[in-house]
Amino acid sequence: MKSTTLLLFLSSILVVGGCSPLFGNRANNDSNAVALASEKVDHYVGEKSEALSFVWTTRKELSLTFNGMADKKTMLELLDALEENNIPATFFLPGIRVAEEPEIAKLILERGHEIENNTLNQMEIRNMSYEQLYKEVKLSNEVIRNETGVTPRYVRTRSGDYNEELQAVTAQLGMDAVINYTINPREGDMQGAKSIGDYIERYITRGSIISMHTDINPEVVGSIPYIAKAVEKTGYKLVPLKELVDRGTERKSLEQITGYDRIKINPNYKDIKPNIFYDAQTEEKVIALTFDDWASDYTVSKILDILKEEKVPSTFFLIGKGVEKNPNLARAIYEQGHEVASHSYGHEVVTGMTPERLQEDLVKAHRAITEAIQARPTMLFRPATGEIDEETAKIAMATGYKSIALYDVTPFDWDLENDADEIVKRVINKRGDGSVIVLHILDGTHTIEALPKVIHTLREEGYTFKHMSELMRMKNN
Repeated sequence: MKSTTLLLFLSSILVVGGCSPLFGNRANNDSNAVALASEKVDHYVGEKSEALSFVWTTRKELSLTFNGMADKKTMLELLDALEENNIPATFFLPGIRVAEEPEIAKLILERGHEIENNTLNQMEIRNMSYEQLYKEVKLSNEVIRNETGVTPRYVRTRSGDYNEELQAVTAQLGMDAVINYTINPREGDMQGAKSIGDYIERYITRGSIISMHTDINPEVVGSIPYIAKAVEKTGYKLVPLKELVDRGTERKSLEQITGYDRIKINPNYKDIKPNIFYDAQTEEKVIALTFDDWASDYTVSKILDILKEEKVPSTFFLIGKGVEKNPNLARAIYEQGHEVASHSYGHEVVTGMTPERLQEDLVKAHRAITEAIQARPTMLFRPATGEIDEETAKIAMATGYKSIALYDVTPFDWDLENDADEIVKRVINKRGDGSVIVLHILDGTHTIEALPKVIHTLREEGYTFKHMSELMRMKNN
């Protein structure tokens, strides 16, 4: 039996030197190994351990993790690179390799890193029985514990793949979670060190888990300084996986959030009176600053940093499918005190959609945003590109929106040919009392550069900033 062969092989490795930390002394080795191999394992029926591909948090923190254990020379070079760049890491180690070279595992701990379970042999799990899975994880746990004194909390397969049976095994063994990943820089494609670092920089997000391998591409060692620079550039911090998880936040399910079902399918839209809001009818020097679309964590965080420093409340119209990919970022926008509203799910031009598809899109966007920010969004809808007609406005408002939220000032900042000065000039030329300005959170534009200038210039002219919903509630509106 394959499991028996594995156990006996592991036992023979561990008894080198006269005793086995796993199975006891040499005399009892064979019987204990056979007993463990023949242990009857009942399928666990309790609550399964969760599977984590990222951690719920709005902190600018993420974790760097490694799978496998390379040769001693490579591991020493990797540990030196991590130490030189002040990076704590989490190593998912296969039990067999810990048994073969326990001094490397101990050195990982001595250098201040974490050790977790990479299964016994890093085998593919899809064709394994529940019993085989159980023993793969359990034996690896025992080897790691006996060789290092560490009791693993987490397990990850070599590829990161998992299934419900692995989640059940993890729970049955008293472990906390199966770990997947958020960022895999595909170093297995033999990319160079800088390319690995650039990839990670591009996809850094709050609460993300980076997964790399120690034993595939030697360029991983050289990538460490690039990863350190990427994290520093984006204002993030690498923390051990346990710290990232322990500092994560609890989340409500969608159905537990008040207002999750406020937007509903409603085919009875013919008698709806369309209400499209462009700007406030007021003589007060007030303005609403709004942002559309979605972008990388880096771009949105830069905009949030500027708004925080300038103490400017804003309204963000977010694309649902983008929010689904990075819910922590949407929550960070909300936590900073900004309004979060819907810019549809798929960012399609609404006048080209059927009534049924448009309403389905709006419901999907509302639920994605609600679940991400853990609260009811501001009940405003802004259509993609700002294009809408009376009939489409009725269809959208029938779902539960009281107004279509447009704008009267657009500097076309989404156009890469418009530099920061041009963006500022267009805003100043078009703004008025009660104006609604639309800017965009898109990577590669000049919006980040223009934003402080826009804020400072408007303030010099005596304007104050309000959330868009506040503008809409002002007298005469």
